[in-house]
Amino acid sequence: MLAVIALYAFVDPAATLFPRCPLKALTGYDCPGCGSQRAFHAILRGDIAGAWRYNAALFFAVPVIGLYFVSSGCRERCPRLYAALNSRAAIALIAVATVAWWVFRNR
Repeated sequence: MLAVIALYAFVDPAATLFPRCPLKALTGYDCPGCGSQRAFHAILRGDIAGAWRYNAALFFAVPVIGLYFVSSGCRERCPRLYAALNSRAAIALIAVATVAWWVFRNR
């Protein structure tokens, strides 16, 4: 994990052979995750504003993903949290937010 963090901190993903988004290559439109590699790089370099410009959704997605990991690890101790995060309503909300971000950033 430390090697990945060091790689993202010191190697600019925009200037090297990091994977490119196939959807953007085919259509020219940004997917919801486009810019995440550059955003991580910017965060590790201390450029929060740059990271926001690359992919603002990352600032909301990372805590939510972290919460999902914690709830999975504490499934026995916090069954209500796990059930709430894995409910149809929570999953639908995340899906709607993802589609809304996708449409908003390509307007």
